[in-house]
Amino acid sequence: MISIDPDVIKELADKGLRIDRRAFDEYRPIKIETGVIEKAEGSAKVELGGTKVIAGVKMEVGEPFPDSPDEGVLITNAEFLAFAHQEFEEGPPNEDSIELARVVDRAIRESKAINFKKLCIEEGKKVWMIFIDIDILDHDGNLIDAASLAAIAALLNAKFPKLEIVEEGDEKKYTIDYEQKTDPLPIEQRPITITAAKINGKILLDPNIAEESAVEGEVSMGVTDNMIASIQKSSPGGFTIEEINRIAEISLKKAAEIRGLLK
Repeated sequence: MISIDPDVIKELADKGLRIDRRAFDEYRPIKIETGVIEKAEGSAKVELGGTKVIAGVKMEVGEPFPDSPDEGVLITNAEFLAFAHQEFEEGPPNEDSIELARVVDRAIRESKAINFKKLCIEEGKKVWMIFIDIDILDHDGNLIDAASLAAIAALLNAKFPKLEIVEEGDEKKYTIDYEQKTDPLPIEQRPITITAAKINGKILLDPNIAEESAVEGEVSMGVTDNMIASIQKSSPGGFTIEEINRIAEISLKKAAEIRGLLK
């Protein structure tokens, strides 16, 4: 892996240039492939430049949370596979992978992407539980956007497994046939996460891994058709109100372009 001096990246940004010759508001090429995990209810692989991420959706029947007895459950996990980057190590999820999962999860929840009430089987007793598992296959920067795109693509690809409910006296028995698929998930929004980085006072989208070494601040916005549903700021540097407003405006336009790639 070639190392590039962060000062070189900052000098280029000051001149309106990037090391890969992209415009400041230009994303790297995006490729989305769905149905890549045979045993999953839904799956997708996303390539964002050299960054490669895969997401799988599994479903189970479980109990709802006490404060939302008529809503399904969403659980998102992320794993940084050791071969994806030289700094990744085998073992339990670290702070970075936990934070990545939280950001992806938040964009889905806050955008109301899933109609959780339609995941209710029997109020207060049984609901569908959706598990999104994200694996980082190759890290070349901007994991948040790639992981978020893979997650929503996998959800759109997912279908309920066949559920049979048999009454046995006063109790009900729930049996899932994972070999048979029925209806698609109740997806009502397709949030797209847009990440903007601040380098030497300049704002640019989709930072690659070399650019991430030079960022002063980074902000990711989960965007629906008409609103900013979630915001996550990372890196110590700050943004002015004017910069945040400009990023929000750009994100709405860029998200609409990327959303067109989803099937």
